[in-house]
Amino acid sequence: MQKMAGLAVLVLVALLAAATAQAQGSYGYGKSPAPAASPPESAPMPPPSSSPPTQTPPPPASPRTRLRFDFYKRSCPYAEEIVREAVRNAINVNPGLGAGLIRMAFHDCFVQGCDGSVLLDPTPANPRPEKLSPANFPSLRGFDVVDAAKAALEKACPGVVSCADVVQFAARDAAFFLSGSKIHYSLPGGRLDGRVSVENETFAFLPGPSFNLSRLIQSFKVKGLSVDDLVVLSGAHTIGLSHCSSFLTVSTPPSDMNPGLAAVLKKQCPANPNFTNDPTVVQDVVTPDKLDNQYYWNVLRHKVLFKSDAALMASTQTARMVLENAGIRGRFERKFARAMLKMSFIEVKNAANGEIRKSCHVAN
Repeated sequence: MQKMAGLAVLVLVALLAAATAQAQGSYGYGKSPAPAASPPESAPMPPPSSSPPTQTPPPPASPRTRLRFDFYKRSCPYAEEIVREAVRNAINVNPGLGAGLIRMAFHDCFVQGCDGSVLLDPTPANPRPEKLSPANFPSLRGFDVVDAAKAALEKACPGVVSCADVVQFAARDAAFFLSGSKIHYSLPGGRLDGRVSVENETFAFLPGPSFNLSRLIQSFKVKGLSVDDLVVLSGAHTIGLSHCSSFLTVSTPPSDMNPGLAAVLKKQCPANPNFTNDPTVVQDVVTPDKLDNQYYWNVLRHKVLFKSDAALMASTQTARMVLENAGIRGRFERKFARAMLKMSFIEVKNAANGEIRKSCHVAN
């Protein structure tokens, strides 16, 4: 079966190569596709630099959002540079923290919207916030990076920059550094921090590693994201680590996993992972610290950890998207930038239900 799958991949790649010229005109080499959702989308902008932010035309006005590019240009001119420096310092020490920051942005936006609610600590009134959910604890990383950025921002311009914006800026910058500057986009600011953080909502809204394709599509649809966004954002699994318990069920990998990878994983993981014995493995054995399109080749070759990864081959539509992201140079990077930008608009708070926290760990 694996040999047949390999042959099928080669045939699909050959077909894709024949259609590349037409595809390039549709997916970014020529004209960019039209936005697929109501929040304003933008083609990737020039990569971040060490200079102060420059003026960028604001997105079209929307009654649902107060976000705009260069939001802090006057109130805190070096805000994005401060966040970028904190991310750069962290990734230089541990690239895995960059993967954690990208995952944090996703987990934040899918629960209560992009409002920094994933950062809130437990309190007597709310002993089980999002961050203590099994989906986030102990696997979610990058909290220290956000704290470092917020502390520097509070020194430079107290009470101005929200934690929600820090999370999104940090994910954007992590993608830039981990992709070798290939993923770059301008990101609007002005998000407010939410005051609500409930563990149970993570079970309701975060897509799980065992989800089939229909459940994945529905999870994204609820948040205003498309099937294409699902396939593209899944590409973040090309970086970072996974606990063995996330993909093993009674020491058995998914049935369609490449036998060679399954054998390696069985050596790295205990027979029955638990809270006290649950080591981590890299999600991409080829380029574990690089945000690139290797994930899609891994999907095609059945060398992925999660059932939710393998599920992308369950329909003709998503399988073709996987193949295009694998075979069309630069497609994944462009699409990932647009999908992250689109995601950053999910359910942003307004003055009635948001604030700018003094500390990212506690509501004012």
